[in-house]
Amino acid sequence: MQARDFMSETVYCCTPETGLQDVARLMVEYDCGAVPVVESAENKRLVGMVTDRDITVRCVADGKNPLEASASACMSSPVVTAHPDTEEGELIRLMEQHQVRRIPIVDDAGTCMGIVSQADIARKASEHETAEVVKDISQPTRQAG
Repeated sequence: MQARDFMSETVYCCTPETGLQDVARLMVEYDCGAVPVVESAENKRLVGMVTDRDITVRCVADGKNPLEASASACMSSPVVTAHPDTEEGELIRLMEQHQVRRIPIVDDAGTCMGIVSQADIARKASEHETAEVVKDISQPTRQAG
């Protein structure tokens, strides 16, 4: 299977100027934990990604007011991406290597076409592959303390 076989094609995006409160509302409304950031509504070229954790760690924990901040204040950039024809094994390897739970799928121009989440893998991959990707993505990156 390829990324196109796993990806959710309906993706709700924001721009770098979108307020974080509006980004959070998108997450609530569409029951998602990440929103791709694109150049503009007309040009869906991917420039970043905002996760619920980004809002907490890069904004709230830093003492910034999320009601006054925009997506650009806490988005991850550059973003690990894949192409629609990326094979399943490579897609899983990318998620594991970069410890990401979601990978935007972009075309040759960098236009956001979809997104593959850990849940998408769980629904379509074998039990063994699902267990491995969850284990590898969830490895701690540093010691708490």
